Amino acid sequence: MSTPYVHGYDPRENIRLQDQAATLVELLHSDTAYPAGSCVLEAGCGVGAQTVTLALNSPQAAITSVDVSEASVTEARRRVTAAGLTNVEFQRADIFNLPFAPGSFDHVFVCFVLEHLARPVEALRVLKGLIKDGGTITVIEGDHGSAYFHPDSDAARRAVQCQVELQRRAGGNALIGRELYPLLCEAGYGSVRVSPRMVYVDSSKPAFVEGFTKKTFTAMIEGVRESAIEAGLADAQVFEQGIADLYRTAGPDGVFCYTFFKAVGTK
Repeated sequence: MSTPYVHGYDPRENIRLQDQAATLVELLHSDTAYPAGSCVLEAGCGVGAQTVTLALNSPQAAITSVDVSEASVTEARRRVTAAGLTNVEFQRADIFNLPFAPGSFDHVFVCFVLEHLARPVEALRVLKGLIKDGGTITVIEGDHGSAYFHPDSDAARRAVQCQVELQRRAGGNALIGRELYPLLCEAGYGSVRVSPRMVYVDSSKPAFVEGFTKKTFTAMIEGVRESAIEAGLADAQVFEQGIADLYRTAGPDGVFCYTFFKAVGTK
């Protein structure tokens, strides 16, 4: 079973995911391309924020994208169609109960999914059964513990911790990026290699200031305001100060850093 999606499914979250994907295309996807004729499973496609790039980078691969949310699958299909792509098929399916025969895929791609699962190793084992011998899995996850910034702010760090704790209580793990190597090894994959992908943002990179510091990370933390206050994780004044301080890092003298982790393993 997957855990509740702590960020929610409202239109604002949809926009945030699209901003994130557009900003991080080169950093996260530049070295992912599948050969012509490959069968690729994207497990947990969400609203298709990563699917478009995946399909563009591997135009002659046949991609099957699945998600547990019917609304997300509908939006993902719309986005892929709008992009003029024809190499993706969509299905609604739970990652723990996928309707595919063993060895159906040459490769599996999983991005920002494990963080929401209470049993990530079990999910990785399920996916391993669907990969042909010699095939690969690619996993990308963030790690909120890797966020640091200037000017530093205790209130901002407390606001970030609210999101981490809410995700933990929902059964997920917002710090999972650092665990990809042991998780994949435990799930039985071989030749596991992990590469950290740091997002470094200062005012010389205005696209990243807008697309990542403001519209991706700070918007995500801001989105859990009501839940954090209702759960007693922070009072309103402290949380609001934390958000203000995160936006402050997007100023002319501000700096924001965050690390994603990209892992590849072989069956």
